[in-house]
Amino acid sequence: MSPLLVIITIIGLIIILLFTGYPIKLSRLLMRSFVRLGIGVLILFFINVFGGTIGLHIPINFFTVVVTGFLGILGAISITAIHLFIL
Repeated sequence: MSPLLVIITIIGLIIILLFTGYPIKLSRLLMRSFVRLGIGVLILFFINVFGGTIGLHIPINFFTVVVTGFLGILGAISITAIHLFIL
Protein backbone atom coordinates (compact mmCIF):
# COMPACT_ATOMS: atom_id res chain seq x y z
CA MET A 1 0.00 0.00 0.00
CA SER A 2 1.22 3.41 -0.79
CA PRO A 3 1.45 6.01 1.99
CA LEU A 4 -0.83 8.36 0.05
CA LEU A 5 -3.62 5.78 -0.01
CA VAL A 6 -3.29 5.21 3.75
CA ILE A 7 -3.46 8.95 4.46
CA ILE A 8 -6.50 9.41 2.21
CA THR A 9 -8.24 6.46 3.91
CA ILE A 10 -7.57 7.85 7.39
CA ILE A 11 -8.81 11.33 6.41
CA GLY A 12 -11.92 9.79 4.86
CA LEU A 13 -12.68 7.83 8.03
CA ILE A 14 -12.24 10.94 10.16
CA ILE A 15 -14.65 12.89 7.96
CA ILE A 16 -17.21 10.09 8.11
CA LEU A 17 -16.95 9.93 11.90
CA LEU A 18 -17.34 13.70 12.20
CA PHE A 19 -20.54 13.69 10.16
CA THR A 20 -22.13 10.67 11.81
CA GLY A 21 -21.37 11.74 15.39
CA TYR A 22 -20.08 8.41 16.67
CA PRO A 23 -17.34 9.88 18.87
CA ILE A 24 -19.91 11.96 20.78
CA LYS A 25 -22.20 8.97 21.31
CA LEU A 26 -19.26 6.83 22.37
CA SER A 27 -18.01 9.39 24.87
CA ARG A 28 -21.51 9.73 26.37
CA LEU A 29 -21.75 5.96 26.71
CA LEU A 30 -18.34 5.76 28.37
CA MET A 31 -19.13 8.58 30.79
CA ARG A 32 -22.47 7.00 31.77
CA SER A 33 -20.72 3.68 32.32
CA PHE A 34 -18.01 5.23 34.51
CA VAL A 35 -20.59 7.13 36.56
CA ARG A 36 -22.62 3.95 37.10
CA LEU A 37 -19.52 2.02 38.11
CA GLY A 38 -18.62 4.79 40.57
CA ILE A 39 -22.11 4.66 42.04
CA GLY A 40 -21.78 0.89 42.34
CA VAL A 41 -18.53 1.26 44.28
CA LEU A 42 -20.13 3.81 46.62
CA ILE A 43 -23.18 1.62 47.26
CA LEU A 44 -20.98 -1.37 48.06
CA PHE A 45 -18.77 0.75 50.30
CA PHE A 46 -21.75 1.95 52.34
CA ILE A 47 -23.16 -1.58 52.54
CA ASN A 48 -19.81 -2.72 53.95
CA VAL A 49 -19.59 0.19 56.40
CA PHE A 50 -23.11 -0.18 57.78
CA GLY A 51 -23.28 -3.95 57.35
CA GLY A 52 -20.10 -4.41 59.33
CA THR A 53 -22.09 -4.06 62.53
CA ILE A 54 -24.03 -7.24 61.71
CA GLY A 55 -21.10 -9.10 60.17
CA LEU A 56 -21.96 -8.43 56.51
CA HIS A 57 -19.03 -7.94 54.17
CA ILE A 58 -19.42 -7.93 50.38
CA PRO A 59 -16.14 -7.87 48.46
CA ILE A 60 -15.71 -4.94 46.11
CA ASN A 61 -14.55 -6.54 42.89
CA PHE A 62 -15.35 -6.05 39.21
CA PHE A 63 -18.38 -8.37 39.16
CA THR A 64 -20.09 -6.92 42.23
CA VAL A 65 -19.41 -3.35 41.08
CA VAL A 66 -20.87 -4.01 37.61
CA VAL A 67 -23.98 -5.71 38.99
CA THR A 68 -24.56 -3.02 41.59
CA GLY A 69 -23.70 -0.16 39.25
CA PHE A 70 -25.96 -1.17 36.41
CA LEU A 71 -28.85 -2.64 38.44
CA GLY A 72 -28.72 -0.06 41.22
CA ILE A 73 -30.29 -0.73 44.59
CA LEU A 74 -31.92 -3.94 43.36
CA GLY A 75 -28.52 -5.21 42.29
CA ALA A 76 -27.11 -4.42 45.71
CA ILE A 77 -30.01 -6.23 47.37
CA SER A 78 -29.52 -9.27 45.14
CA ILE A 79 -25.77 -9.39 45.81
CA THR A 80 -26.49 -9.09 49.55
CA ALA A 81 -29.10 -11.87 49.38
CA ILE A 82 -26.70 -14.12 47.46
CA HIS A 83 -24.04 -13.46 50.08
CA LEU A 84 -26.36 -14.14 53.01
CA PHE A 85 -28.31 -17.14 51.74
CA ILE A 86 -26.04 -18.94 49.29
CA LEU A 87 -22.49 -18.23 50.39
